[in-house]
Amino acid sequence: MRNKPLVASSQVEMHRSGREAWLRAAVLGSDDAIVSTASLMIGVAASSASKVAILVAGVAGLVAGAMSMAVGEYVSVSSQRDAEQADMVLEKKELATEPQAELQELAMIYVKRGLEGTLAMQVAKQLSAHDRLGAHLRDELGIDHASRARPLQAAWISALSFAAFAVVPIVALLMAPATLRIPMIAACSLMSLAALGALGGHLGGAPLGRAALRVTLGGTLAMTVTAIIGRMLGVYTGS
Repeated sequence: MRNKPLVASSQVEMHRSGREAWLRAAVLGSDDAIVSTASLMIGVAASSASKVAILVAGVAGLVAGAMSMAVGEYVSVSSQRDAEQADMVLEKKELATEPQAELQELAMIYVKRGLEGTLAMQVAKQLSAHDRLGAHLRDELGIDHASRARPLQAAWISALSFAAFAVVPIVALLMAPATLRIPMIAACSLMSLAALGALGGHLGGAPLGRAALRVTLGGTLAMTVTAIIGRMLGVYTGS
């Protein structure tokens, strides 16, 4: 029986790892938006502040938080990108000065992964002929084009997701009667956190219930602590 030649398949497998960068930024921004903004507003409300004061605090938290997330993500991911760039420069230099040693090193990587020595060298040579630097970056350093650090992408996704979801507790305040401001802000925020947690778990392939519970408990703790502090400060200052 003759071996059939390998042909390209039209089937495309969907993997979640390619979503890692933007998914991390989006989930982090949206969760932090709800937790921080709602906690801030609940803390102010617990001090017996007026509706206008609570609203101002919420809007200020939205703007400041979105800017903070953008700057923080940009700086963090830029540092990662700088490290990747330094590794790429070093690898290019080593490939130019010691090509045979680098080829041996690449082959040894494949041997450690289970290939026989001769086959490992053949694979190393063939991949190097196609894209020598790419093969070393991917298999030696774990740097892949699809997962490269993208500071601007992380910054604007974080800022946009923060601004969008920080609106949740603000809308809850505007809809709530005076006697139910804190319960309404907390309820709407926690329901949104649970939904976001479940969505993040679904996109990342994790159990939905555990992901939702994790962020909901964290949000509950943050809101409770700020409510207690806000109440104490309100009593102390005579508000």
